[in-house]
Amino acid sequence: MRRLAVFLASSTGIDPAHTELAVDVGAELARRGIGLVYGGGRRGLMGAIADSALKAGGEVVGVMPRSMVEREWAHEGVTRLLICDSMHERKALMADQADAFVALPGGLGTLEEIFEVWSWRQLGFHAKPVGFLDAGGFWTPLLGALRGIADSGLLPAATLDDLAIAPDLAGLLDLLEERLRESTEPAHGKGLR
Repeated sequence: MRRLAVFLASSTGIDPAHTELAVDVGAELARRGIGLVYGGGRRGLMGAIADSALKAGGEVVGVMPRSMVEREWAHEGVTRLLICDSMHERKALMADQADAFVALPGGLGTLEEIFEVWSWRQLGFHAKPVGFLDAGGFWTPLLGALRGIADSGLLPAATLDDLAIAPDLAGLLDLLEERLRESTEPAHGKGLR
């Protein structure tokens, strides 16, 4: 995996553990030589992950619509800041730049972004893995609701089971790498391990 798109909050919220998590993830991605692709913000959890990755010598690619840059929301110190015209273009650019996608703690925007790339995967628009870093059980209630939707027959169980979910970054990265290998294996090589 060369680059990981991380969706996360542009605020810090009330739990300092979320900021600590963002800092740890940024540093660890840099340590592993995995570039960070994110929404380009300089504040909140977005700023924390970017600053941490940069401090550790990592590559950080921010993607932000021009209107948000003009409001001075952009992180000016990133390796590369891609400026686009809309939120739709932002998500497409992030998807193009990344090999996999992960959700860290966040709100409505984070949910919208991770669900969109997950639905794109389900529909076959890309084969890049999608995951949730469920540190401290942050995503557990949502994942339980998704299991209920699957149990009702409105979400294929295989689609839910396709998500990479782990309580720690090391475990999540292992799952993402495994799914990346599976998606790049030739059809005749699948299942022969």
